[in-house]
Amino acid sequence: MRIALLSDVHGNLPAFQAVLADVDSQSVEEIWCLGDLVGYGAEPDACVQLARERCHLSLAGNHDLVVTGDIPIEDFSSGAAAAARWTQENIGAETLAFLKGLSPADPAREPALYHASPRDPVWEYVLSTWQAAECMDLMEGRVGAIGHSHVALWFHRDGDGQVTGATAEAGLELDLSQGRWLLNPGGVGQPRDGDPRAAWLLLDTSTWRGTWRRVEYPIDLAARAIEEAGLPRMLAERLYSGQ
Repeated sequence: MRIALLSDVHGNLPAFQAVLADVDSQSVEEIWCLGDLVGYGAEPDACVQLARERCHLSLAGNHDLVVTGDIPIEDFSSGAAAAARWTQENIGAETLAFLKGLSPADPAREPALYHASPRDPVWEYVLSTWQAAECMDLMEGRVGAIGHSHVALWFHRDGDGQVTGATAEAGLELDLSQGRWLLNPGGVGQPRDGDPRAAWLLLDTSTWRGTWRRVEYPIDLAARAIEEAGLPRMLAERLYSGQ
């Protein structure tokens, strides 16, 4: 099956629309979102509605869970907390009800799915090989997919137990048929790997090949929406640098 894996939309409608247009060009059969449909961006209702229409599966991310009241807003940085409060005050009832029905993990899938990691599906940022190794020890499937860090990454454990990993540049294609893998598609709505383009991962489970894709989108539109909503200006500015 050809699956589009995406994460961290964060209320960025122009980025989400651009990714879905690219997904449509790749003969994808299902679209799976790894969480954080809402967060830093100014169009949460529209993003959730689009996910309801297009995504076959969605997880809950920490930004979704703070909006629903399942985790305390005090656990967030000042900018994230401001965005969470704004989202709580502005989203519709249908959006809130949808978010309340989501879970941060679906480990029985192939690949196994987690918003953040197998050992902490809500909060852990998996950015190192030692973290990935410990997560693979707990992972139910041979291949797992994570989001949360907004960084496109791959980690691999070979037959000798050696774990390697790196950031995934645009266009990288990997053979995932051997060993164990932990994959991050990168962020749709707020990439943090120095590339401001929206990110997603094309995964073919019939051949076990993964291809990381990046998509240009009108950042000005997303930034203007953030500023017009009265959200912190830095949430708009960071979109241009991919940080």
